[in-house]
Amino acid sequence: MRLGIDIIGNIAILKFDRNAKLRDKKKFAEKLLRSHKQITSVLEKVGKFSGRLRTQKTKFLAGEKTKEALYKENECIFRLNVDSCYFSPRLSSERKEIAGMVKKGESVLVMFGGIAPYSVVIAKKRKAKKVVSVEIGRECNKYAKINVKRNKVEDVVELIQGDVRKVFESPFLSTVNSKSSSSLAKRQRVFSVQKKVSLIKERFDRIVMARPNLKDSFLDVAFSKIKRNGVIHYYGFYEEKNKSQIKELILSEAKKARKEVKILRVKKAGDVGPYRFRYRADVKVFG
Repeated sequence: MRLGIDIIGNIAILKFDRNAKLRDKKKFAEKLLRSHKQITSVLEKVGKFSGRLRTQKTKFLAGEKTKEALYKENECIFRLNVDSCYFSPRLSSERKEIAGMVKKGESVLVMFGGIAPYSVVIAKKRKAKKVVSVEIGRECNKYAKINVKRNKVEDVVELIQGDVRKVFESPFLSTVNSKSSSSLAKRQRVFSVQKKVSLIKERFDRIVMARPNLKDSFLDVAFSKIKRNGVIHYYGFYEEKNKSQIKELILSEAKKARKEVKILRVKKAGDVGPYRFRYRADVKVFG
């Protein structure tokens, strides 16, 4: 019986071959629970990551009936729902490496921020002045708020729920705590008001494009938001024989955006399927 295993904190997600019988799956799941005390729930992956949010489907096999994981990496703690939020524990070293590149006082934009793993790990280093995380999924953004607070980086990380193509084109709403001036204030009650804050003109020293496997590269957005001499970390998905296409794409999009760039390096950042890999290109933008 062939299988694949992903462990996200307290949850193990198993992928069996088509011929595996249910009784054998459950028997293996129970064995896994007994041999790994940190695992409290075992799920079976029953579908591929799909849709713009790259969500997956799992079903319960053994242990606690929950799909909410508590996961630790790089001295940070994250909570997430494994079905409604895309997350890869295999990118732990990537997040650490990117955080190590951030220089003191930098402003960092994380596109497709998810539950905020990149943003939190970067903020924990205490070098970045500001980290802005943009995530379209409401469920992921809900967990991102929990994770930012849990890791005590609220003073550095700013979360925005929305489409990266839209949040920079018009003012967005940012919640600010204020005391009421009405009679309620006399009873010492506090409420939240919202004010419009514009990101239209804001530029960043570093942009992390932790993008899912989508056709749209979003490089045009990144080029419009990067400062002069800033660095973009772009992730693309290719078969090894076609990995040169990532450079061709970046240079083509840079030309359209009238940006002078230098591709510092391209490195393999994990596999995503048979003969298909995630690649990261580090791109310096001069103009």
